[in-house]
Amino acid sequence: MANSQLLLSFAAAVPGALLSGVLTWAIRPLLVRIALAKPNARSSHRIPTPQGGGIAVIAATLIAAIAVIAFAGTAEMKVPVAVFGATLFIAVVGFGDDLDSIPVMPRLLLQGLAVAAVILAAPENVRIVPACPLWLERGLLFLAGLWFVNLVNFMDGLDLMTVAEIVPITGALVLVGWLGGLPASTMVAAAALFGAMLGFAPFNRPVAKIFLGDVGSLPIGILAGWCLLQLAWHQQVAAALLLPLYYLSDATVTLLRRVVRREPFWAAHRTHFYQRATDNGFSVSRVVGEVFALNILLAALAIASVMTSSTATAVLFFAIGGIATAFLMHRFSRQRLSSG
Repeated sequence: MANSQLLLSFAAAVPGALLSGVLTWAIRPLLVRIALAKPNARSSHRIPTPQGGGIAVIAATLIAAIAVIAFAGTAEMKVPVAVFGATLFIAVVGFGDDLDSIPVMPRLLLQGLAVAAVILAAPENVRIVPACPLWLERGLLFLAGLWFVNLVNFMDGLDLMTVAEIVPITGALVLVGWLGGLPASTMVAAAALFGAMLGFAPFNRPVAKIFLGDVGSLPIGILAGWCLLQLAWHQQVAAALLLPLYYLSDATVTLLRRVVRREPFWAAHRTHFYQRATDNGFSVSRVVGEVFALNILLAALAIASVMTSSTATAVLFFAIGGIATAFLMHRFSRQRLSSG
């Protein structure tokens, strides 16, 4: 059974990569005309670059995942309609924001509707902490989901950064699914997203020819967040936190620092640790490469935590991941004597 699921994941990843690459190439000329991101004081890019490549990534992901799940045709492999529907909805919201900025409150409300659809679609008997009242757990999950969707958007600020984050996460999710730690449909969705990000990567490597845009980062956040939530629901909380730990830590610490300093935390800025690194002398390639290396380590620790039956060992793996993440963030915040 596990081998057949791995084969289905491969069947989702390869078409996802090919379709994403072809679609990105095909839509780029149109996006140059209608969705050009021009540099400003907070940008990390220096030349006008089209945004909206997420259209290709999300289309390839959903098409590949739905096709494989439908082809499998088993009772265990059902299309997660609410999740994929919420993904498509939030992609449309993101594209609207790419074309003409949507005010903060309406944008949050629309994002909240998508996150709520995913949370409410889950059966009541699916729990992380059974002793916690259902309404409280689901409320906290809603807030966590809304934050995760936005932090993926906030962290998508350098060429290839989201590829360096999502490829290790989704690759690890496929391996965890192979080990029996995830439902088959989640494993296939993760594999499709893994492939789609790889197909997009050649167009987004420094210097990027196209950006994901909100049409990509927001739905990637909701899809990846749902996959991680599935891990937590299967009592693999350490793995669910380890996989996105760099994004979680950078975005959350940055938000708290801005709140403490009474800065308008909802406004665009350049104070994330990865952004400070480029201001401190790190090249874009160096920053992305070090984040990718950290994410490979976090993925290995997450997989190891799934394989162990010891809670103490899983906590130890999480502590190691936390130390490695803190070290990289500290490193990014220090001035380099020369470019890396």
